[in-house]
Amino acid sequence: MPEKPRILDSRIVAQSRIFRVEALDLEFANGVRAQYERLAGGSGGAVLIVPLLDPETVLLIREYAAGSESYELGLPKGRIEPGEDVLEAANREIMEEIGHGGRRLELLTALSVAPGYMSHRTHIVLARDLYPQRLPGDEPEEIEVVPWALENIESLIERDDFSEARSLAALYLTRDRLRNGQL
Repeated sequence: MPEKPRILDSRIVAQSRIFRVEALDLEFANGVRAQYERLAGGSGGAVLIVPLLDPETVLLIREYAAGSESYELGLPKGRIEPGEDVLEAANREIMEEIGHGGRRLELLTALSVAPGYMSHRTHIVLARDLYPQRLPGDEPEEIEVVPWALENIESLIERDDFSEARSLAALYLTRDRLRNGQL
């Protein structure tokens, strides 16, 4: 594996309520210098939860997505607050978004959407043994909860209102691990 470039300088060139754009001056092992930019979010990252109502049924949500300007189906998700660990954040998010907590929470993996220019990582958490529990969230409107058969993932791909790659990857990972007895 090649030696990582050395960061000579890092500065914020733009910032919003949620994101910041950082400019990085790098020096590679061969002496070449280059400037890269990256989009950075919260330092703790985010969680995306696969809440299993039962071994065959996952709970999806439908909420407004400003990026696509549409209502999208996907898995519950949110940022990890300062001082929270991954599993605490996952349980809080499903209580806020689907009105259930999970007695059994398991970290499956962490994914990056675009590691070439984003520092953000999303932790995929499986939530099982759900129980009713609602916490107030920061959503501006009620989120619709949609039960979905885990065996029907392929039909989600064909829908116009399901486009999030992280949700798709998490569903396939969960389904395949359950099939193989790994969960």
